Parts: sequence; structure tokens; C-alpha cells
Amino acid sequence: MFRRILIANRGEVVARVLKTCAEMGIEGVVMTTDADASLQFVQESESVANIGGARAYLDHDAVLGAATENLCSAVHPGWGFLSENPTFAARCESLGLTFVGPSSATMRRMADKAAARRTMASLGVPTIPGSEGCLEGLDHAVEVAHDIGFPVLLKAVSGGGGRGMRIVRKAEDLGLAYDAASAEALGAFGDGRLYVEKLIENGRHIEFQIVGDGETVQVLGERECSIQRRHQKLLEETPSPALQGSSGAERQSSVAMRLQAASEAMGYRGAGTVEMLMDSEGELYFMEMNTRLQVEHTITEMVTGVDLVRAQLEVAANRRLETFGAPQGWAIQCRINAENPEDDFKPQPGKLERFELPQGDGVRVDTHLREGDHISPHYDSMIAKVITHGATREEAIERMKTALDEMVVEGVPTTIPVHRRLLRHPGFVAGDTDTGFLERELGALLS
Repeated sequence: MFRRILIANRGEVVARVLKTCAEMGIEGVVMTTDADASLQFVQESESVANIGGARAYLDHDAVLGAATENLCSAVHPGWGFLSENPTFAARCESLGLTFVGPSSATMRRMADKAAARRTMASLGVPTIPGSEGCLEGLDHAVEVAHDIGFPVLLKAVSGGGGRGMRIVRKAEDLGLAYDAASAEALGAFGDGRLYVEKLIENGRHIEFQIVGDGETVQVLGERECSIQRRHQKLLEETPSPALQGSSGAERQSSVAMRLQAASEAMGYRGAGTVEMLMDSEGELYFMEMNTRLQVEHTITEMVTGVDLVRAQLEVAANRRLETFGAPQGWAIQCRINAENPEDDFKPQPGKLERFELPQGDGVRVDTHLREGDHISPHYDSMIAKVITHGATREEAIERMKTALDEMVVEGVPTTIPVHRRLLRHPGFVAGDTDTGFLERELGALLS
């Protein structure tokens, strides 16, 4: 096992990975920038590498320099930033550093979303009707769109988070949407290539957690991620309410078996998430694969008892994984963001004047922040993740209601009020949601 690793990320990601490192007897080097250096958890850490200005987290040379200068043998990229960058993974490999994740070749294969669609389709996983590869230009987009029928969705080949994505409902709007999506993708990811697929209206976003050791792959259940705004997830739960009952369980099992076979055929190593979309008929279609740990991995950990960071490190150290047990119970995660819901969810940096976290049976809170810390304007606005687990969905919801009522955040507005109302909304309580649910019900949730 590794003696010292660099955690090449920031904030809550670092605190999460650091916890498992400590339990495994691994020294975790906390990477930071000038913008984060004053955070209390950074100042309290034994090994810290300051790599410079606010954007240095994306600087390959600075990150790799910190790893070599601190005599690290491995780099854990967390999620976001460099976690799905095959070029960075390849540079780690060339320096003899273990990249805690899939190989650069696997990442490259799945990072190109059009290529990933082809790969999954060839391995028997259903894909949404659309272009077989990246579009060659506007004329190609028009041809495919007419073949599959409007409305369609233009998507960036690289990246995610809704950038480089446009819904097109009629042919005359395709030209402007194509140019806008391509320009946005080029600016965000340095890659303006697009592909197109049939738009599934009011679909449910369901993802499957996998973990593999290069020989065998295990599917650790699914997560429902349909509560989202502008393609940004706000609340996740596992299992999915849409996959309950005999027919739902049968569909889940069938998809899980296909994903396991497809991932084993790729020789997949590490943690990964296959994101799928369920249509109104209950059919599940592949959207994309994230070759990393997800923000919402916490709820899978709660129902399985599996430490996914430990599993990542074990696989990276060339160890075989044990066979994990089936998920038990239900778990929910609420992302608490420093945003003002009354002002179009605008991020609100500032000082945490008061910060009290909930406790109790079945309650977990992941955060790197302490009372008195400043929330930086340079980075993501999430300040904590509140996770609850119960024997049933009803119990998990009730525990989340209590946890949010006990949580105190003063100094910045947060999304807590929206979560409180969401948990009591009849549609959510019934499990009757889709990716458009939050936008449709936002007025009621803010009133």
C-alpha cells in the first residue's frame, strides 16, 4: 500500500479522501492554493502543499511538482478538476506516479462521449437514438435530427455540467443552437465538437455505481438524481423509487448485469458511474460514464457499508477487491450550497458566522468547513452534504427533515429552505419526479 499520496483537489473532496487515508495509515498531502490556505482544516493538516493562485488546481505542472516534491507515490484526483483528464493521468503514469483511477487509455475511451456511446452500444447497453459519433458539421446535425425526429438535444463531446448543451425543438432553430453549443463547449473544455441525440422529455436521471479491479466488476446499486436544476444535481437518493416492485427490480437487475459485463469487457479498474436516462415507458438508456468518484457516492456507502475511497486505493495498489454485499435500506443526500434561492440561486461567498451540523442515528455530514471560515468566490458554492440512512425511504426522509431543522448556517444564504419544502412536497414524497420536476415546482418551493 502507498505510504504517501497527494490529494489533487480541494475542500470537501480532500477532507473526504484524507479521512480514509488516515484510517488506512496512509499520509495524505493536502493540496491547496492561496485562496484556500486560510481554511482551518488546511492549517490543521500535517502535510500541506500550496501550489499558488486560485486556478492552480488545474495546472498540471504545479500539481505534479507538488507530488514529486513531497515524495508521493500516488495521486488521488477526487472528483471534478483533473479527475477525468486522460492527459493528466498519462503524465502521472509517465512519472511513475500511480493515478488513483482508471488508466489514461480507459479514460480517453470514455471521455469522448460520442465514442463512449459507440462502445456501450457495441457491448449491448441500450443508448438513446442519435448520431453514431461526433457531428461533422451543421448539415450532419440536420440530417440526424430529421432521422430521429425533433425535439433533439445537442451535447458537447467533452465535459459536462450542462455546458455545451442545447435543446432544439424545431429545425429552424438548429443552426443558432449548434453554433452556441459548439462555442460554449470550446470555451469551457477546449473542444467544440458535438453530438446529437433524441430528447427524452421528463426523463429520470438514474446512475449505477460500479467498482472494478481489472478482472471483475461489481455494481453497487443505483442512485436517483432527477432532482436537479440546470443540469446540476441538488438531491440524490438510493435506491431509485422508479425501480421498486417486481418489474422495477427486474429491470434494474437486467441493466446491472449488462453494465457489469460491459465494464468487465473493458477491464475496468477503479470506481466509476454509468449515468442513464429512463423514459416514460421505463426503458433505461446510456448517457455517459464518469470514470471517477461522484459527489453523491456517499449514499451508496451508506446503504452498502463500502468505503469507496478505500476500494479505489486498494485497486490502485493492485489488490483484488472482496465481494461486497447487497445494499440495505435507503439513503438520501442534500447538497447544501451557499446560494440565494430567492435571487436565482446566485452563489453567495462570505464568512460562516455560525455553523452547526446535525448529528444522530443514520446521519452523516461531509464538509471541510468550520465556523469562521470564508467561502471563496473562486470555487463551487457547495458548503456541505447532509446524508441520512434509514430502513425505509420514509425513515430516511424523516431523518433528513430533522437533520436540516437542526443544521444552523449563518453568514450566507443557503439552499436549506428549498430542501425542507422539497422533502414535504407530495410529488417527491410519492417518488413521482423527473429531471424537470424542480424547475416546474420551483415557485411552490420558494413561496
